[in-house]
Amino acid sequence: MLRSPMVWITGVAVLWFAAAFLVLPNLTLLGATFFPDGQFSLRAVDKLLGSERAMRTLGNSFLLAITLSITVNVVGVFIVLVTQYFRIRGSRLLWLGYATTLIYGGIVLAAGYNFIYGQYGFVTNLALNIWPDLDRNWFSGYFAVVFVMTFATTTNHMLFLSSSLAKIDFASIEAAKLMGASTWTILRRIVLPVMRPMLFAVTVLTFLIGLGALTAPLVLGGPDFQTVAPLIVDLSRSPVTRDIAALLAIVLGVATIILLAIMNRAEKSGVYFSVAKVATPIQKQTIPNPVANAVVHVLAYLVWLIYLIPVVLIVLFSFVDARSILAGSITLDSFTLDNYITVFTTPDAIRPFVVSVVYSAVAAIVVVGGLLFVARVLQRYRNPLTSLIEYVLHIPWILPTVLIALGLVMTFDKPNPWVGNAVLTGTPVLLLMAYIIIKIPFTLRLLKAAFASVPDSLEDASRILGAKSLTAFRRVIIPLVLPTAAAITALNFNSLLDDYDAAIFLYHPLYKPLGVAIQESTRGENNLDAMPITFVYTVLLMVIMGLVMYFVYGRGSRAGGPRRPSRSARRGGRERA
Repeated sequence: MLRSPMVWITGVAVLWFAAAFLVLPNLTLLGATFFPDGQFSLRAVDKLLGSERAMRTLGNSFLLAITLSITVNVVGVFIVLVTQYFRIRGSRLLWLGYATTLIYGGIVLAAGYNFIYGQYGFVTNLALNIWPDLDRNWFSGYFAVVFVMTFATTTNHMLFLSSSLAKIDFASIEAAKLMGASTWTILRRIVLPVMRPMLFAVTVLTFLIGLGALTAPLVLGGPDFQTVAPLIVDLSRSPVTRDIAALLAIVLGVATIILLAIMNRAEKSGVYFSVAKVATPIQKQTIPNPVANAVVHVLAYLVWLIYLIPVVLIVLFSFVDARSILAGSITLDSFTLDNYITVFTTPDAIRPFVVSVVYSAVAAIVVVGGLLFVARVLQRYRNPLTSLIEYVLHIPWILPTVLIALGLVMTFDKPNPWVGNAVLTGTPVLLLMAYIIIKIPFTLRLLKAAFASVPDSLEDASRILGAKSLTAFRRVIIPLVLPTAAAITALNFNSLLDDYDAAIFLYHPLYKPLGVAIQESTRGENNLDAMPITFVYTVLLMVIMGLVMYFVYGRGSRAGGPRRPSRSARRGGRERA
């Protein structure tokens, strides 16, 4: 391994990056919390325990996490069953409605619900025309946050639980039918046990999402229901309360690590098992009871409407003037293209969108381009050093984004020798570094899998033909993993476009990203003129994300099909022949 120049260059670069941006910020955060004056102190713990507001938000976070673990699983399992297991009329149409969470979420989704159902939302204004005594804040607090996050976080069920369901052996279902088992018995004794490992994993992920929730409680929680993450944002703005913010972030990080450890231990315990090693492809099942069949159909389409209504209204309202939305009355004269014209012709309106696109594109390209070399080294050379590096690179996966962002702020707010004595806090660079950091684990795992699928014989053959290691890597290995790398780049770009969790801590005032701009547009009645512009932003994001998802998943059959070989591959083929 040490004879390769690529290994030396890659090793030095990754060790510097890991030490400066992954290890040092967390050590700084711990030091500022427990060693504020150079000596060990539990002052931050005392301040936290003495703060009624902080303790209440901690309780709200755990309450939200527990609630979502139940509600999201109920809705998630239901939508997977009605689209993949039961024979429901219009199941493809239902799937398209349920899959809308794949193309919008986060601050965009929370703002959309707020503009539709919130204090000054269209539905609220429409209802006030009928019931003048209606409380404008009816859609806020615990109920609103749980409702929105329940239907916004079933993406993992759609992606992963559906693939788990496809592994069920249909022969075992047929055998159970011949033995007289009912539909409910088959579902409970055969289907759900096979899905249980994945169901357990998505439950833990859902709990973590609820525990670290920021956007939905911030936009919809109101004064009565605030969670830890929004409080960390507020407390981190003052040096006096920053130690409490750091301690709260550490609490979230410790809870995340404990839950992931529990999940890994449960997976390794061998408690869960599949009913068949070689499964016959599953076929959709008809619900024999006509009453039950009708009830399931009605519920499926009611849930479908809940998913679809916000998307339809967001697209509709992007063509409507603000006065009609506020009045709760839309006529043909209300429709206009002025909102889109304003976004594309006004520099102040288009600037946040351009800033987010540039940040997301640069971060996605840099993280994939850099980890191509790192993933290859880690996959090819297995030893204690590479294992340690791999564990360090997975740090962002086990820590909440707010903790990572706060650690970066506190580490680089003064000259730091690790970055040439530069001050990065308050500069546009730090947000870019945060985007790169939070995408490292996801990118590394997928790139390692891509490299593992490349036979070692190809590189060995190129060396026999006289190619050096770097040449073989560039001319033989890279072209084979390039489709996967392109898909990862697209997914990373997609997920960073509307980021708010890291941006709220690290953005530069002159380069305000889209997530921050959308969140600011949800504050109070004075910003209601920005409502149609936010709807335009949301539509543009949904179009971009939809195209990316189609590129990555929709064209999978073509992407996975035969491709025209590269020039080097054709030359190598002729030489081998």
